[in-house]
Amino acid sequence: MKRLFWLGVGVVAGVAATRKASRTAHQATPAGLAENFGDAARELAGAIGSFGADVRAGMSERERELRDMVEQRSGVPSTRPQARPRPARARRAES
Repeated sequence: MKRLFWLGVGVVAGVAATRKASRTAHQATPAGLAENFGDAARELAGAIGSFGADVRAGMSERERELRDMVEQRSGVPSTRPQARPRPARARRAES
């Protein structure tokens, strides 16, 4: 019974080591490096997008605070500009 247990442990360890070595070898290939670079680029793009959204939200909040402050100090109600519609983006010419 002991031998069967240790045989099972050895098989599991061998499979785990083989899979780990295979993944490591794949990461060293050009395809693996491209995947890593692609993942890093997507992560960076997401972080930049999130940062931009935070900046825009902060700008809107600060603008609202400043308008309220001007209105309070001057007594003149501020006219809040209406949201302008965004212009449609030009479509790329398909060849």
